[in-house]
Amino acid sequence: MSAAFWALGRGTGVVALVLFTVSLVLGIVARSGRPVPWLGRFGTSDLHRTAALTGTGLVLAHVGTLYFDPYAQLRLVDVVFPFLGAYKPLWLGLGTLALDLLGVITVVSLLRHRVGPRVFKAVHWGTYALWPVALMHALGNGTNAGSGWFRALAVVCISAVVTAVGWRLTPSYGDRGWERNPRRTAV
Repeated sequence: MSAAFWALGRGTGVVALVLFTVSLVLGIVARSGRPVPWLGRFGTSDLHRTAALTGTGLVLAHVGTLYFDPYAQLRLVDVVFPFLGAYKPLWLGLGTLALDLLGVITVVSLLRHRVGPRVFKAVHWGTYALWPVALMHALGNGTNAGSGWFRALAVVCISAVVTAVGWRLTPSYGDRGWERNPRRTAV
């Protein structure tokens, strides 16, 4: 049974990282003010939210299965307080820090209509800290971190985020003074 917990814990962590990458990329793209041609504004927003919530559920499964796995030997303090773990305290602590950030971001996101847009935006900026911290946790503490397929996956995730940030920082058509469909003026 512990082999199943171990495999499920590893798998859910990897898939959660991919989903958080998708969510972060879509969030960056959505804030650019330019529509994603194949999704549109509402599709981008829905997919962003779905990826984030599914990733959150997978992180809970990741932590839960590793908590009950006798090989991982996680303690409750390891899950709540960063950098107190007995095994690789830095890398495990980064995972705990990511989990704590995820908890705050998730609660505020689910209550966004009650907390208001300013609080939501301020807390939502935490995703820019959450993602690299979670990635570093995976690279430092993950069992598969040394494998070629995981390194390739990490490179793809990093490339996607860097590309989205680069695209977001480029001026849009309106900022350049260009118009896609210039209006014809009557002469």
